[in-house]
Amino acid sequence: MEHTVEAAPGIRLWAEERGDPGAPPLLLVMGAQASGLGWPDALVDLLAAHHRVIRYDHRDTGRSTWAFDERPYPLTALADDALAVLDALGAARAHVVGMSLGGMLAQLLLADHPARLRSATLFGTAALSGTPYRRPDGTRTPPEDLPGIDPRLLELWSRPVPDLDAGAEAERRVAHWRILAGDRLPFDAAHHRAEERRIIAHTGHPRVSTAHARASTSGMDRTEQLARTAVPTLVICAPADPVFPPPHAGHLAQVIRGARLTTVPGMGHALPPRVHAPLAAAILAHTTAH
Repeated sequence: MEHTVEAAPGIRLWAEERGDPGAPPLLLVMGAQASGLGWPDALVDLLAAHHRVIRYDHRDTGRSTWAFDERPYPLTALADDALAVLDALGAARAHVVGMSLGGMLAQLLLADHPARLRSATLFGTAALSGTPYRRPDGTRTPPEDLPGIDPRLLELWSRPVPDLDAGAEAERRVAHWRILAGDRLPFDAAHHRAEERRIIAHTGHPRVSTAHARASTSGMDRTEQLARTAVPTLVICAPADPVFPPPHAGHLAQVIRGARLTTVPGMGHALPPRVHAPLAAAILAHTTAH
């Protein structure tokens, strides 16, 4: 079932829910510049066997309002949007799963609105905390000194995004996913091509928004709140992630009180078919326990 959510004055969000309406709600929060369809249908359906799964388009993605140039906002506003989706769909408390920027937004919800969360699952993201990472040898590393983004991605992101037709834009995105997926699993170009064609059709045009990259990151630190949270949290390590390499998952699990760490073998910063079953199993083991 599809919905339109009035998240703020002049801001409408596209949302969709799948699964038994009476099952515990599970909100999927996608990363920067990414439509809610970035959560593949096959993965959503695995989760929907046990949950009322909700996914949505961030503002400036998909079918939601694109208005950053007229009404700029900080990234923290995207966490408010996630709450607006839960409110509009009558979900007083939900399990929340966040990937990449979505994992940071889930941390904001974890810190600022813990009563709204049944549990949190985070992956492909970095901690909103200044606490140093304690390495196995006992040394401490400041978060800013943890391994950074793959230089190939930095070079790709530094290029202006060309104005392409739908077919060429889909191929550009496939080349992007080839790096994001990492080097542990065979790259499934056909899957990513089909997913991006669906997202472009869903959006109605092939343009790419840069709003989230330009939005202010101020006010994101939640060191103290994450250190005292009581929300059950699972951190999933993606060992082939070229955006937030594995120390980031370990760091995240350290700064969130009581967080548990697990690994999906071979996973990068992408959701190809090979990771759907193990990722869904890890998420469901966590949500059903809470």
